[in-house]
Amino acid sequence: MFKLTSLNLNGIRSASSKGLQAWFQQTAPDCICVQEVKAQADDVMGRFDQMAELRGYFHFAAKKGYSGVGIYSRQEPTEVIVGFGEPEFDAEGRYVELRFDSPDVKRSIISCYFPSGSSGEDRQQAKFRFLEAIYPHLQRLKLEREFVLCGDVNIAHQAIDLKNWKSNQKNSGFLPEERAWMTKLLSDGGLVDVYRQLHPTTTDEAYTWWSNRGQAYAKNVGWRLDYHLATPAWAARARQVAIYKDEKFSDHAPITIAYDFKL
Repeated sequence: MFKLTSLNLNGIRSASSKGLQAWFQQTAPDCICVQEVKAQADDVMGRFDQMAELRGYFHFAAKKGYSGVGIYSRQEPTEVIVGFGEPEFDAEGRYVELRFDSPDVKRSIISCYFPSGSSGEDRQQAKFRFLEAIYPHLQRLKLEREFVLCGDVNIAHQAIDLKNWKSNQKNSGFLPEERAWMTKLLSDGGLVDVYRQLHPTTTDEAYTWWSNRGQAYAKNVGWRLDYHLATPAWAARARQVAIYKDEKFSDHAPITIAYDFKL
């Protein structure tokens, strides 16, 4: 089985101080996609590569202490792609892709951090631009190779993906336009929400993010914002999923899916 974990760290140094590395070593995933690293190369290169004997590959933001994504992999990729060709978002460190090519199949693992629009209208418009740009990129990629995009998408797709859906219909992350984009990606776009393939009706247990306000985590007033979005052939190999909530490394929980193949 190939165990693939995705986690928004909300700061790699902060998450590491809360027991993250020990959990990874115990869980022993084959690959870990991380988002919101909030660090630069000097902060992480070589420092965290001993996490479960994995090597890290990153896309850092130009702005210090902001965004940033990475992938820790047990197997060495044949190619590393940093950014997806959109200068506005490539400067923010939102996309890294590891390619694992063989004579039989071409596969990619992507760690991606979608913008949040919750801080104001300017960032919401940036989020819409990101959605408009990433969609055709993923469509082109789907024609060339099998892939899974792991990441904090910052969108709860359906009412079952967040606790208080009625009161959040006008809030970023559950806007009609964002949800319609997800529907398009999973229908016309031909990608698969792997968690929902395995658990089509789960509600409370599906959440991966909780606000720091009030007692959202204690009361499980959460959102499902973290996804594995895969091509159909990749998604068909998914066998089991786990969202780990026994420890709190950040405001997100790690989601691990086991696929019945090896890279």
